[in-house]
Amino acid sequence: MFGKPLYLAVAGASVVSGFTVPDFGQAAVDSGLALAGLNSVAVLGALTNTKGTCNIGNVKVRQEWRTLSVAQRKNFIAATNCLTTKASALASGVAPGAHSLFDDFTYVHMISTNFIHMTKELQKCGYNGNLPYWEWGYDVNSPRNSPVFDGSDTSLGSDGAAIPHAGLILNLPTGSTISFPPGTGGGCVTQGPFSNLTLHLGPVVLPEYGSLNAIFNPNGHLDNPRCLKRDLNPWVAQQWTTFRNTTELILESSNIFEFNTELSSDPRGTNNPMGVHGGGHFTIGGDPGADPFIASNDPAFWLHHAQIDRVYWIWQNLDFQNRQGVNGTNTFLNQPPSASTTVEDLLDVTRSAVLALGVDRIDSIGLLFFVDDPSAGKDSRCHWNQILVPGELKSNSTHSASSSILGL
Repeated sequence: MFGKPLYLAVAGASVVSGFTVPDFGQAAVDSGLALAGLNSVAVLGALTNTKGTCNIGNVKVRQEWRTLSVAQRKNFIAATNCLTTKASALASGVAPGAHSLFDDFTYVHMISTNFIHMTKELQKCGYNGNLPYWEWGYDVNSPRNSPVFDGSDTSLGSDGAAIPHAGLILNLPTGSTISFPPGTGGGCVTQGPFSNLTLHLGPVVLPEYGSLNAIFNPNGHLDNPRCLKRDLNPWVAQQWTTFRNTTELILESSNIFEFNTELSSDPRGTNNPMGVHGGGHFTIGGDPGADPFIASNDPAFWLHHAQIDRVYWIWQNLDFQNRQGVNGTNTFLNQPPSASTTVEDLLDVTRSAVLALGVDRIDSIGLLFFVDDPSAGKDSRCHWNQILVPGELKSNSTHSASSSILGL
């Protein structure tokens, strides 16, 4: 579950699956109050539709980064740093550049671009909480001043060093392009946690500033030590990750096709060049943040994707019974053509095994719990963790570099 309930009394309302969804005013949408209200309705939906012993008293709650205590944030940072000191669990020779368990997660993302959860490994490193999320809407005007990126000892490190550079020009799958003004950084992260982080894998497909070209590296699994770079971009954030962007995505998507299409700007169903998914990635930018294959090399990736989890969780629980499907095929933009994805499909997460989803229904209240509990079955709602995150069903990494940039 995400956050604490906040109930809004707003004139005018609609009923979805028995729950009243307020008719929010424009000011509430822009301020984030509407999104908080939808979160509250989703809490009711999740608790109503959950079977077994899961309840408001025992369900674990994911929190937004700035709501964590100082101790909790430092605990998360320390556990993430711990992952960088643990030896890689990959078989010898699989990824020579993978020095640590942290690198392993990047490698798995690189070769399959599937979303995987690392909460279990963080707990082994002493983190006793749940994976926090980053609510983009709070920080659209100045990401570098966000508690996530302000360079304090309770942040995930600072923006990159400010260096003069052009913005990005990205090729879109439609053949057109999109241009961003430069962000506020561009260089190495120099302050706060992870300022000394050494990246080893990639880049694979990293767009070059001021050019349609990208650094294309088929040997991204080899060792390439370098610093963590960020280029925090308020312009991108204000275009695609506002409270309004997220709220409209939730309220205007009546089925999984519409939700998935707008979330990740699938050109087969929308003219929007970027959704909140890509918008969050390019708000972070830099290396690895702008590379769709190794973006998970930046610890901020995990908070961004926890927010993607949250957005899906809210959307699903507003109409739980009618939002059980998945959308799309097993390859990004169906390139090359592949079979449709189902909840019975297997996810190859490489380092540990192949995980079968095998569920009767997609129950995203279980987002917060572990699949490795021996007693956890497909109906054990307080433990089941693995869900399909729309926009991440891209198990084939052979699609062209030019069309992969927005598939982070």
